[in-house]
Amino acid sequence: MICVFFDLRIQEKAKEAGLWNLFLPAVSGLTQVDYAYIAEETGRCFFAPEVFNCQAPDTGNMEVLHMFGSEEQKKKWLEPLLRGEIRSCFCMTEPGVASSDAANMECILNRDGDDYIINGTKWWSSGAGNSKCKVAIVMCRSSQDVSSRHGQHSMILVPMETPGVKLIRPLTVFGQDDAIHGGHFEVHFENVRVPASNIILGEGRGFEIAQRRLGPGRLHHSMRAVGLAEHALELLCQRAASRQTFGKKLHQHEVVAHWIAESRLMIEQTRLLTLYAAHSLDTLGSRAARKQVAMIKVAAARMSCKVVDIAIQLHGAAGVSQDFPLAQMYSYARTLRIADGPDEVHLSSIASLELKDQLRKSQAKL
Repeated sequence: MICVFFDLRIQEKAKEAGLWNLFLPAVSGLTQVDYAYIAEETGRCFFAPEVFNCQAPDTGNMEVLHMFGSEEQKKKWLEPLLRGEIRSCFCMTEPGVASSDAANMECILNRDGDDYIINGTKWWSSGAGNSKCKVAIVMCRSSQDVSSRHGQHSMILVPMETPGVKLIRPLTVFGQDDAIHGGHFEVHFENVRVPASNIILGEGRGFEIAQRRLGPGRLHHSMRAVGLAEHALELLCQRAASRQTFGKKLHQHEVVAHWIAESRLMIEQTRLLTLYAAHSLDTLGSRAARKQVAMIKVAAARMSCKVVDIAIQLHGAAGVSQDFPLAQMYSYARTLRIADGPDEVHLSSIASLELKDQLRKSQAKL
C-alpha cells in the first residue's frame, strides 16, 4: 500500500539528530553536491522530504526569503518556516494564459499609498490547502513597460488569511487526489491589500528572484527523480525474479533483461549529469549553471518516466493498481516534465546557451 501520512514525532527525531533544513547550505553547511545524495534517498519515499523540512514548495520559498527577504520578512515568515511551524505556497502559474512563457502573466499588482493591491487568478499552487499554510509568495505583473520584458514582474508575500484570498478548488493529477502536501489549488486574489513592506527585493525584480529560486529546486527535483527511478528498478527486478512465464523466469526473457540493463544505464547517466549540475551550482552559481540545470531537468524527468513505465509494464495490471506505488510514481515523474518549466522550454534554453558557448570557443581559437 502507498503510505501518505507519517507520525509527526519522526520530525522531532530528525530535528534532534540535526537532520533538518538540509537543503539550505547557509543553515546545514552542506554543498549542493552533498544535498544531491540526500535528495536522491528522499526520492524513494513520497513523504520523506517533509520529515526533514525539505519539501517543496517551502524549500524554494525559504531560499527566496533567505537570499532576498528583508529582516522583517525573515523574522515573520522565514524563521517559523525553518522551524517547521508553518507552511507556505508559491503562486505563479495561471489558467488563462500559456504559462510556459512566464511573461504572459496577468495577475496585477498596483501600488496604493502604503499598500499594494493584487487582482488575478493562479492555479497549481501546491500546498495551498495545507492547514499549516500561512503565507503565499505571489508573482504578479507590476509594470506595463513592454520595453523591459523581464522587468515587469514582482514577488510579494500574501498572508493566506488576507481578505480577498479565495481557495477555489483542489486540482487532481491524472484524475487522482494529490493532497499529500495540501493539494494543488486554484487561488483567486480579489482586491487583496497587503503592506508595501511585503514586496520582495523591490518592484520589477520577480524574474531575477525566480531564476535564483528555481535553479536549486530543479536540481532537488531531479535527484529525487533518480531516487524514485532506483526504487522502480528494484520493484522491476523483484518482479522479474519472482514471476515465471512460458517455462522460465521473467528476467530470463531477453526483452526483460534488456529493460533492466537499459534502466540501469539511464539512471547512472542521469545521476552523473545531475551531480555535475550540482557541482556547477556550487562552483559557478545559479546564473552560470543555467545550461547544466536545464539539462538535468529534462533528462531526469524523461528518465524516471521511462523507468517507471517499464516497471509498470512488467507488473501488468498490478502496476496500475493501489497494491504498488508505481502508478503514483508515474504521476510524479510525468508531471515533472511540465512542472518548473516544460521540457520544450528547457530544450530551447539549452540550445541557445550551447550556441553561445560554441561561438565563444570559435572566437577563442581565432
